[in-house]
Amino acid sequence: MPAIQTHVFRLKPGADLKESIQSFVNEQHIKAGWIVTCAGSLTNYQVRLANQPAGSSGSGYFEIVGLTGTVSENGSHMHISFSDHTGKTTEGHLMPGCIVYTTAEIVLQSSDSLVFKREKDGTTPWEELKIEKK
Repeated sequence: MPAIQTHVFRLKPGADLKESIQSFVNEQHIKAGWIVTCAGSLTNYQVRLANQPAGSSGSGYFEIVGLTGTVSENGSHMHISFSDHTGKTTEGHLMPGCIVYTTAEIVLQSSDSLVFKREKDGTTPWEELKIEKK
């Protein structure tokens, strides 16, 4: 039976959310993982909206209300949702530039029986998930 590991870590103020998660994944040599949950806040955001070539950014104070995706030292793909002080929610493809305000408490899991890779497969212009069994 494949072993599932649970990893829990906290990012402190000023950390870049995407870069910090990817650094953790690389340091732990995670080949196939997924985000379980994230609670926290941001002062700056940078996301790419669906089917848009460039990112959208802003600054202020935002609550992270969702983070999901697949992670691997071979490449990760995450989406984030966050809300402003009025409750207006924005979401998109997580990009570098999402800066932690007070905290980001992250739980992710990984499997030792899979390997996630990112490769162009000809169906889209992006590198898509390729799943291999160990």
